[in-house]
This record gives sequence, structure tokens and C-alpha cells, in this order.
Amino acid sequence: MATKKQKLERNVSIKNRRATFDYEIIERYTSGLVLVGSEIKSIRLGKAGLVDSYCFFINDELWIKGMYIAEYFYATYNNHKERRDRKLLLSKRELGKLKNAVKTPGITIIPIKLFINERGYAKLEIGVARGKKLFDKRASIKEREDKRAMDRAFKR
Repeated sequence: MATKKQKLERNVSIKNRRATFDYEIIERYTSGLVLVGSEIKSIRLGKAGLVDSYCFFINDELWIKGMYIAEYFYATYNNHKERRDRKLLLSKRELGKLKNAVKTPGITIIPIKLFINERGYAKLEIGVARGKKLFDKRASIKEREDKRAMDRAFKR
């Protein structure tokens, strides 16, 4: 029988790959999530997605909209909705910093990575981001291709 630590070693890490391509990440925060039982079970199975999701404020509370968590197969009639809004858990100081940052035009809060920490809790890494222009995206692609070419040249 597997011990508790061995069970938790199966780390789940769901990344938003478009985030670093479409946005320039200025600052990163790690927040908790308010979830129901069937949601955390789906996350532990790796059935979640961060594509087209974003964060917004309602009454000094930070919420995430559009995050996909698949319905848990073994749940009863009391299963969760796949794309419901979920509350994020941050300290008051962090919420104040984020609220001031969002007031600046062109700045948004996006999810970067969803993971299970060593204690077994679901955590969401969010970032204060500024959208990239087309020429910035081209520069990122060129930089990535140059890095790959350098790695290939050194391996030979």
C-alpha cells in the first residue's frame, strides 16, 4: 500500500502556454482556490484547462472566469459546472496591489499555472500582464528559434 507522500508525488501541473506568448508577465502571485469536492478530484486527475480564462474583481474579491475543470465521472447528481466562476484566495495586501495594477490601462490578470502543492491543495499561479504587440511576438519566436539552434550546435 502506498504511503501518503508517495501518493502526493504524482504532481499535477497544468500550464497556460498561450500566456507567455500573448502577454508580458510583470509580476507573479500564487493563490488558493475555492473548490468543491468533485472539482479537486478532477484537478488531481489532470482534467483542467486555463485557455481563455482571466481574473477580475467583484467587491474587492478576485475571481477567475472561464477556467475549465471537467466534471468528475464518479460524482453524483451534485456534480459541479465545468466553467463556473471561482473565487481566488489572496491576502489583503496582495489584493490591493493587484487592484491598483489593474487600474492601469493595458494591464490584466491572467492565470499561468494550476498545480497541486506538497500539502495536496490546489494552487493557481496568476500574473499581472501586459499584452504583447505583433512585433514582440515575432521577437519571442526568433529568440526561441535562436536558442534552439545554439543548443543543437553545442550538442554536436
